[in-house]
Amino acid sequence: MKKLCAIILILFASTMAFAKAGDSLNYLQVQDGGRIKPYQSFAQEMLEIVYGKSSFEKRDATEIVLTWMLSPQAWQDKKIFEVRNHQILEALGLSKDQRHFTGEEVFANDRFNILRQELQAKREAQEKLDPYFQAVQRLENQFFIFQEIAAGRMLKIVPPKEGTTWVSVSELPQGPQEKFLELTKAFVGHIGATATTEDKTILKEKGEALDKAVQAFQEVARAENPALYDNDGIIKAEVHYNDFHPFRWAYIFYFLSSLVLLMVWALSKESWMKTAWVLLTIGFLLHTYGFGIRMYIMGRAPVTNMYETVVWVSWGVLLFAAILEIIYKFRIILFAGSIAALFSLVIADFAPAVLDPTLQPLEPVLRSNYWLTIHVMTITISYAAFFLAFCLGDMGLYYFLRGEEKNKEKIRAIVLAIYRSIQIGVAFLAPGIILGGIWADYSWGRFWGWDPKETWALIALLGYLTVLHARYAGMLKQFGMVAAGIIAFSLVVMAWYGVNFVLGAGLHSYGFGAGGVEYVSGFIAVHLLAVLYVGIVRSGEKKK
Repeated sequence: MKKLCAIILILFASTMAFAKAGDSLNYLQVQDGGRIKPYQSFAQEMLEIVYGKSSFEKRDATEIVLTWMLSPQAWQDKKIFEVRNHQILEALGLSKDQRHFTGEEVFANDRFNILRQELQAKREAQEKLDPYFQAVQRLENQFFIFQEIAAGRMLKIVPPKEGTTWVSVSELPQGPQEKFLELTKAFVGHIGATATTEDKTILKEKGEALDKAVQAFQEVARAENPALYDNDGIIKAEVHYNDFHPFRWAYIFYFLSSLVLLMVWALSKESWMKTAWVLLTIGFLLHTYGFGIRMYIMGRAPVTNMYETVVWVSWGVLLFAAILEIIYKFRIILFAGSIAALFSLVIADFAPAVLDPTLQPLEPVLRSNYWLTIHVMTITISYAAFFLAFCLGDMGLYYFLRGEEKNKEKIRAIVLAIYRSIQIGVAFLAPGIILGGIWADYSWGRFWGWDPKETWALIALLGYLTVLHARYAGMLKQFGMVAAGIIAFSLVVMAWYGVNFVLGAGLHSYGFGAGGVEYVSGFIAVHLLAVLYVGIVRSGEKKK
């Protein structure tokens, strides 16, 4: 165990990001999207929208985005605009075998203006945008972002002497403008050296020159309005968060722990449990650390969009699994929790187009940290318990297929764990709904209005209460509980994802999004078919 801990500490020590010459550009303060953020975050978000990735040809977004402004003509022949929607590609007459195109291919196309006119007509009619028009809207945003950055209007880097709206590069007063020109010269020298030489001495000199230029500019910018430029701690924390990727490290350790737990459960390697607990604890601490950083940066509970709730739910799954494992020592509970947490964090990491990981300020209706914490976090933590029951249900199906009689002890353990998980979920969901009604009365002047989000939360609660009552009354036996753990989770998916990403209606518009409908639908359909298949197989075996 000591050797394992030593290896882990060495691993993290080797991955910690040490400051390098030229990195200070990452920390440049920018006003964008209603908050102050490091230039690194701004650049990554803009490149993600335009190109679909946070780097281009192995070059950092901080370099790419600044060159859009300094030399926009150099990007005329670069395929940097991502178009994924096949209907859009067909409408623009572009190849469906490509994902990236030049600005000339997309925006100089006469058909692009027709698409914009159709989109504007939809907006004026206040119609809900389907996936096609959402793709058109993204294309329009790509065009706007590149044009505004190239013109120097989007990069706001100096606080005003009066007011709160920062000054863009195109409007800089003389003092900051001179320092920014020095910064850009140092930047060009640095990237030029990076591209043409591997001499570490030269690279260090150019990097240090850029650092000095950035520092000189920051001093001038701070002098314009010291009170508005006082964000150094938060800026450093966000750059660290971007570089360190705590949630990615968390799911790596969840993956390792799930492998060890699989050996413990399948091969009865009881001596490996300590190793599994160590790996799981490290992953959980990293998970918690990531939440802590997001809370510090934004000054709120990190549960305001689909990405944050997925990460929060995966944290809750592991917490509940650990508690139940400590009580019952079934092994399978902890394994199910680690798999669920791993799956959730991997989805959150690899689907940024659907689950937006960027740090965004609160919508006006959510600007109450008190209610945000006690209502939203209570509701979504209930989803964690239901998700744990869902994963345990999957494992229950596996053992029913392998043989109900020879695996009856394992099935009994799984069914009990499902029952307890659902009880935990209901214990959080019911008060969460009541607290939501109180907040609705405070924000909207009514306790309950049959809003889609409210309605589906209630449907989910009633569905799980039905399961608990049916089990208590003896109506649901072993297989019934396993099936219920899986089937009932579709109600949670509808309340959690469907209302926001499918219906897109109601007062909870701050949570609306788009994308992933086919994958989520397929995920649910596959599980429902699995329940049906195992039920048919089991029924056939009983008739023999």
